[in-house]
Amino acid sequence: MPTRLEERNAQALAGGGPERVHKQHEAGKLTARERVDLLVDPGSFVEMDRLVVHRCNDFGMGDQRIPGDGVVTGHAKVDGREIFLFSQDFTVFGGSLSAA
Repeated sequence: MPTRLEERNAQALAGGGPERVHKQHEAGKLTARERVDLLVDPGSFVEMDRLVVHRCNDFGMGDQRIPGDGVVTGHAKVDGREIFLFSQDFTVFGGSLSAA
């Protein structure tokens, strides 16, 4: 049985869910993590704040808490040079960024 942390990590990695990922792919677009993987040196990406969630309760947002909050952030290497990056995840809230 997966732990609560493993469940939250899996939920964050799924982004907005399989339907939204499929829609993104149908439009010829990649997900945020797929774009990061293409940019950085293999195995060098270290994600930060994967489990952060927004603090908004307006407009019914209190019922929509997706870990990662629509952005993938971290550090990695590109051609051996350390970089910091973020990639908006359009499968989660259309890629909008919150205060989190």
